Amino acid sequence: MTGNSKNKMSALIVDDDKVVRRVHGKLLTQLGFETNAVENGQEAVDLFTSGECYDFVFMDMEMPIMDGTEATQKLREMGVKSTIVGVTSCNVEAKKQAFMEAGLYACLEKPLTRDAISSLLEQVTKK
Repeated sequence: MTGNSKNKMSALIVDDDKVVRRVHGKLLTQLGFETNAVENGQEAVDLFTSGECYDFVFMDMEMPIMDGTEATQKLREMGVKSTIVGVTSCNVEAKKQAFMEAGLYACLEKPLTRDAISSLLEQVTKK
């Protein structure tokens, strides 16, 4: 599930909600991603620490154990170059700004949509 398999993009979904993980996983798979999912930021950090690598990380902001802001900061401190995208239903602008400043490429509203992901992919591939 790392980013090397037959040129498919890989994505890690980090969300404490099982339904969200399932829905986002199905959507990303339909768009050609290979996906893996974990329940919190600590599990995401642990995966990267163990040598896993993903092209994209779709990171929920509010989770138990380690939230998305802290996990994103830790991943960036570890030198992780993946495109980390925040995913949240939070509408508190200060919290979203702190999340972005942790090292996100973008922050999208939950639930992810095909259009939102397609637009994101266009932005990333232009860089």
